[in-house]
Amino acid sequence: MSTLLHSASSSLSHITRHFAPSPRISLRNGVRCNLIEATVRLENGRPSPSELVVSGGGNAIPSIFAAPNARFEDLVNRNDTRLRIFSGTANPALAQEIACYLGLELGKIKIKRFADGEIYVQLQESVRGCDVFLVQPTCPPANENLMELLIMIDACRRASAKNITAVIPYFGYARADRKTQGRESIAAKLVANLITEAGANRVLACDLHSGQAMGYFDIPVDHVYGQPVILDYLASKTICSDDLVVVSPDVGGVARARAFAKKLSDAPLAIVDKRRHGHNVAEVMNLIGDVKGKVAVMVDDMIDTAGTIAKGAALLHQEGAREVYACSTHAVFSPPAIERLSSGLFQEVIITNTIPVAEQNYFPQLTVLSVANLLGETVWRVHDDCSGAIEPYSSLGID
Repeated sequence: MSTLLHSASSSLSHITRHFAPSPRISLRNGVRCNLIEATVRLENGRPSPSELVVSGGGNAIPSIFAAPNARFEDLVNRNDTRLRIFSGTANPALAQEIACYLGLELGKIKIKRFADGEIYVQLQESVRGCDVFLVQPTCPPANENLMELLIMIDACRRASAKNITAVIPYFGYARADRKTQGRESIAAKLVANLITEAGANRVLACDLHSGQAMGYFDIPVDHVYGQPVILDYLASKTICSDDLVVVSPDVGGVARARAFAKKLSDAPLAIVDKRRHGHNVAEVMNLIGDVKGKVAVMVDDMIDTAGTIAKGAALLHQEGAREVYACSTHAVFSPPAIERLSSGLFQEVIITNTIPVAEQNYFPQLTVLSVANLLGETVWRVHDDCSGAIEPYSSLGID
């Protein structure tokens, strides 16, 4: 028996090298285990004679391992397609980048809208038994994109997909995560219920507005952070660490800013004390911390109308900051965000592509970084049942 396993293992190693696809997609453990189970018929625990050949040394090995033939190639191809990436219409460019990182092509899907606005979704290839990832942020128009995601999930469920993961780079309803006044809805929980009931088995989200939103889902949630992408970019700039100060634009973002500062050479922290009088309306009161003569890096999870971050930047300049950088994962950019961000308050506005930026919204100080590799690595680890707590990916936030 040991000779049989040794011979099979040696032959499989040769075949794996011959048929190995792109570097990101490797056969790994899945093919090695599934190969024997899927191709060797057993009789009372032993391979049937028709499935065995005799090697040069007289040892019987499964015929599938005898030579890199078309049958094995078909099996490998069939296994590789168990990981499938589909894109909605919200951010197809990011979905394409994720697929490229994984060495895959985007799945074929038909999405159209009828004259009355109803959404139609049809998968144009089989996903039976597949591990399907649907890339669709719920960015503006939030309701349209959310409904499209729900219908995509339903289409995959009815097509017998084995696992359906909703990859939501930007979760649009995460701000409505608690009741601050009487008779308010908690829309984040409602949307979580909708996604779960539609048939999703898992959610992959990036930089949720608050951590408790993960608890609204009754399915596993992989929460990744865009900070490593922004930190890598800032590290490439020639800014003296002694001149840096990380600024939270409000008290609610202190934990986020503190974590950012710790990874940015353990920079000091400052906090903008803000009083909000209504939705999308902010009034800055004072600054906690010293920014005089320093390069201030303001960190937030999203920029919507840019009222908070613009008033914060004005206060920082008042207090003597030499330069102000704005860093945010999600660029919602509702009017009049562009006018505020391009007014000269910021040396640079650094965002990621979790939300696509319209061409008319670009301005000279804007820098867009891609989170495709971050999400692609997370997708692979979820598919391959790997932990995210492995260097250098311990900052992924998955487990």
